Amino acid sequence: QGILREGLEDVKQFFKAHGSCRLPLSPSLLVKGIVPRDCSYFNSNAVPLKLSFQNVDPLGENIRVIFKCGDDLRQDMLTLQMIRIMNKIWVQEGLDMRMVIFRCFSTGRGRGMVEMIPNAETLRKIQVEHGVTGSFKDRPLADWLQKHNPEEDEYEKAVENFIYSCAGCCVATYVLGICDRHNDNIMLKTTGHMFHIDFGRFLGHAQMFGNIKRDRAPFVFTSDMAYVINGGDKPSSRFHDFVDLCCQAYNLIRKHTHLFLNLLGLMLSCGIPELSDLEDLKYVYDALRPQDSDADATTYFTRLIESSLGSVATKLNFFIHNLAQMKFTGSDARPTLSFAPRTHTIKTCGRIRDVFLCRHERVFNPSKGYTYVVKVQRESPAEVTFVQRTFEEFQELHNKLRLLFPSSLLPRYSCRPLGLPTVPPWALLSGSVPHSFPSRFVIGRSRGEAVAERRKEELNAYIWHLIHAAPEVAECDLIYTFFHPLPRDEKAAGTNPTPKPADATWARPLGKVGGEVKLSISYKNNKLFIMVMHIRGLPPLQDGNDPDPYVKTYLLPDPQKTTKRKTKVARKTCNPTYNEMLVYDGIPRGDLQQRELRLSVLSEEGFWENILLGEVGIRLRDLDLAQEKMGWFALGSRGHGTL
Repeated sequence: QGILREGLEDVKQFFKAHGSCRLPLSPSLLVKGIVPRDCSYFNSNAVPLKLSFQNVDPLGENIRVIFKCGDDLRQDMLTLQMIRIMNKIWVQEGLDMRMVIFRCFSTGRGRGMVEMIPNAETLRKIQVEHGVTGSFKDRPLADWLQKHNPEEDEYEKAVENFIYSCAGCCVATYVLGICDRHNDNIMLKTTGHMFHIDFGRFLGHAQMFGNIKRDRAPFVFTSDMAYVINGGDKPSSRFHDFVDLCCQAYNLIRKHTHLFLNLLGLMLSCGIPELSDLEDLKYVYDALRPQDSDADATTYFTRLIESSLGSVATKLNFFIHNLAQMKFTGSDARPTLSFAPRTHTIKTCGRIRDVFLCRHERVFNPSKGYTYVVKVQRESPAEVTFVQRTFEEFQELHNKLRLLFPSSLLPRYSCRPLGLPTVPPWALLSGSVPHSFPSRFVIGRSRGEAVAERRKEELNAYIWHLIHAAPEVAECDLIYTFFHPLPRDEKAAGTNPTPKPADATWARPLGKVGGEVKLSISYKNNKLFIMVMHIRGLPPLQDGNDPDPYVKTYLLPDPQKTTKRKTKVARKTCNPTYNEMLVYDGIPRGDLQQRELRLSVLSEEGFWENILLGEVGIRLRDLDLAQEKMGWFALGSRGHGTL
């Protein structure tokens, strides 16, 4: 920090002598001074500087850039140029992937400037709002986007931006072999746009821990990203859209394989260590698979998505990075609440006179559970507000208060699991027993309404003791932020919203009860190709659990059952993705007029008989197979499927 301050003084003297200058990052950026209070440094290996310059335009905001010394930014420039070309190809084909592409300029050997994207945060900072193990949790990204997009239409737009930009990032980082992907190298804008930074390793040159590659997955796609896309922890039809976007974007880039190989080949002699011989170019060739058909490439990339989503190594890598960054956390860093977009104080809000937890309500969105309605009364007689908080949000408040204050000043944490005998709330309020924060654990079958009612009583006692605690606790910013109305509270004020299912936002109308299957059917060289893409809206099993669905097809008539084809089994989902090609060879075109494709969706039941979930019969004579036919087919009972 001292070295930074000394250097900033030299920069101030430069501007005193010269008045203004143009930033190398872009000649259009004219600056007249440095803003020392907004300058700092990052904790990565090269310790880049975060600099803020005064804009010559009096109406313009300060211009923020990153200055790096120690990294060859020519490699970053080249990578960004390749991504920019990919984006142009997609846009020309009518596919806007909502990519965020920033400026980067090498000003000398091992040094240069990088544009800072406003209103963006690294995944690490978003995840650690939920604790150091936040990288293992599914909700951090969705909660962060919800916090910055409280209105329903805003959030839906942010999710849409996330789906497109995440798909573009998956394709671009895989094709270019971008490595060293940890959660400080991936950023998310408040508008939902995701993008990658710091391209110090590419073309498959992964960082190693001994003989172990740090980047084990094909690309970074984790369960918290899937949670945003699905609108919950179960696959939805939005995930089908994401997979289709990835495969479409991948196939569009594959058509220009020679362009990328030629452009990268021109740079072989420029001295970039990771782009120095033909083996580096071969990485891109192998990633693009120009010898494959579009259907084969679609199947291949779908398997890559599944592999990345199932990779525990990526989350473990994020967690280790969280631990490594903990030593850099300043002691003056104050904890904040992950669900509150800004901090509020007693001065800005007014002193709280009383709080009372009125009731609990059943909610279904964004996930099933209970929310607690708290009446907050301030010293101003007319000012009464109501806020809604979940048990997990109460728990986060308690945990972060423990970081600020000794236990003697706080209600003590209870280790008594719910389900064991409890003391009445009047005893807690009277002080006859120790007051404490209720446990999150539940024993036996004590769930649902009874648990919510018991927690309501205990939380009421807890918050009463909080606002009657020592002044340093009762008047701290965390408590005043917690009880300040959020946009969701203002929207729900005076209403009791009708519960709706968690996936109502993402649900699509279905043709028939039983779901639909998306197929691509084509015929070429006496071969019938059936691409089983997705299924949506399958019914749950009779016991209420999600099925383990797979697809089985026959080409009727088939008395010997020789035309049976099967897909893999998807586990515990009503909206599976397959993208598997089922091929029937040696079928003359004349025979197609007499054939019917019988497709069944079944749930694998182990030792028991598999359960039929739906069927569709497709008469091939009704399809013009001179070109590929793609569409959704409704699943019904035996013999009643329709297109």
